[in-house]
Amino acid sequence: MQANNLSGGQELLCINTEKVYDWILNEATFDLNLMDLELPLNPNTGEQLTCEDIDIDTVTCTVTPAAMEPIVILDRVDQELVIDGTEVTLQLVNIRKNFEVTVFVDLIPELGGGTVEVTEAEFTRCEQVILCAPEGTDIDVSYTDLDCFVCTACCDDTMDPNELDVTLTVRLCQSIQSTFDVTLEIVAEFCEPRDMLPIPPCPAPTIPPQCPVVFPNNDDGE
Repeated sequence: MQANNLSGGQELLCINTEKVYDWILNEATFDLNLMDLELPLNPNTGEQLTCEDIDIDTVTCTVTPAAMEPIVILDRVDQELVIDGTEVTLQLVNIRKNFEVTVFVDLIPELGGGTVEVTEAEFTRCEQVILCAPEGTDIDVSYTDLDCFVCTACCDDTMDPNELDVTLTVRLCQSIQSTFDVTLEIVAEFCEPRDMLPIPPCPAPTIPPQCPVVFPNNDDGE
């Protein structure tokens, strides 16, 4: 390497970073049916909850990526495509995504109210995407938004214990990239730390407002 014609604090540097081969943003919406969920025990009394003990209109949910293997790349297959008149080889990538969903419901005011967890369940969804992702590249999937809401909820009081049926709608926005570790040669300047911010000084003592009109008594005794 030749460090010629460099001015100021610039240097010719080698850095390790990631090359992005391809990058897409997409969103997906899907339904999830959770049936025959047994109502939990009342956290306040320890007694079994029934349909009469809950407010069915307050059923809510949360969804998060699974703690173990949230994203699994199943395989990738070469695909010959014609884009803008040019034949290119891209990859059809099969992705499996694992999630954890939790369902909650509120107790009726007569039982003291409060929110109780009904169940926590795992589920999986798969999808295919077309990427420039040849063998050797990594596939990175991250969620820019992941949320769910309850579409329908009903409680069956003919079972013992009573059971809850819930239909959830999950919506996700995701970023999918194919990347590869590379070493780059660039001309750059080293970063420098910023200046220290001054610490505010201790405040000076202050004297409360005085009332010289009423105290002290300035009457000379006349």
